[in-house]
Amino acid sequence: MENRFDTSEFDTSNPEPRCPCVVLVDTSGSMGQAVAGKVPIEALNQGLVNLRAALAEDDLAALRVDLAIVGFGDSVRTIQDFTSPLDWQPGILQAAGATPMGAAVLQAMDLLEARKQTYRENGVSYFRPWIFVITDGQPTDGAVFATACKRVHEAEAGKKLLLFAVGTEGADMKALDQLSPRRPLLVSDLDFKGMFQWLSASLQQVSRSQPDEALSLKSPEGTLRIA
Repeated sequence: MENRFDTSEFDTSNPEPRCPCVVLVDTSGSMGQAVAGKVPIEALNQGLVNLRAALAEDDLAALRVDLAIVGFGDSVRTIQDFTSPLDWQPGILQAAGATPMGAAVLQAMDLLEARKQTYRENGVSYFRPWIFVITDGQPTDGAVFATACKRVHEAEAGKKLLLFAVGTEGADMKALDQLSPRRPLLVSDLDFKGMFQWLSASLQQVSRSQPDEALSLKSPEGTLRIA
């Protein structure tokens, strides 16, 4: 696979191991429709700003966490390629289109594979990659979604990936359960702030560990063991 990344970021100024995380965000048309007076895409935009701020304020996480964002709506596109929280610019997401979730998951996995190859080529160690999926609907690319589910479960079984699926009220939680090897999370009342607080705290905990170290992360529903 062609290396698309600027390797100047892997100079001696930051020899720290990296924790790559792709945030997969649903930007379909329904995300722009108000629910109980709140617009999901607006709450999501603010949540991403909060995530960036929390990680940027943590000195070690700012060095070790690599963030990317992929949106799926009228198309699947990489909105922000991998970069540190200090330089991460999620931008303002706009809602339009369907919900090609399967294609988005596959693109995120391809991004992670390319990123890991770049780490290896530059002698940079790394933690198990994360994918964090956020949606308010159901996948509209059924066959592709089935392929994505299979690939995710194979990667998880090989300890090559951790995927967390998050649905707002109205999301197809059965589909998310098929995608994620662990129980998907439900965000009530569009509380993206609380969800991203958990994500940032978890990534900060990972960044303070060592690659391949077994961890017990506090999830919103209990303790999650990652070995």
